[in-house]
Amino acid sequence: MDHSRTYSIRQLSKEFDVTARALRFYEDKGLIHPERKGQTRLYSARDRARLQLILRGKRLGFSLIEIHEILDLYTPKDHGVAQMRATLGKYRGQIETLKRQREDIDAAIHDMQDGCVWLEGEITKLEAENIKTDNV
Repeated sequence: MDHSRTYSIRQLSKEFDVTARALRFYEDKGLIHPERKGQTRLYSARDRARLQLILRGKRLGFSLIEIHEILDLYTPKDHGVAQMRATLGKYRGQIETLKRQREDIDAAIHDMQDGCVWLEGEITKLEAENIKTDNV
């Protein structure tokens, strides 16, 4: 990666399929730090890498606060090991959360399927009763 390269807001918006407003929001939250030249924002290779991590973190279900905490742990001195350890812990926690959510979803689907069977039976029974009373 060319560490001296800069990116415009339009380039990053297009590359990552996010709005310019989203990029400005991440800037306001202190997640990325573009250089300013007048009204123009110039994003560094570091900002681009951070944006990639932000979007991955969001997709995996992490809050912006959690993402910010992870991003702030990076230091070139330890080659990012502290950041990786924190990320590993967050991933393991999120895996457990997602497993619980999957169990809840599976239970809800089962309950709704049972409900559909019951409702179909009730509808059939009531419609049959209505036909009998209409014919009397």
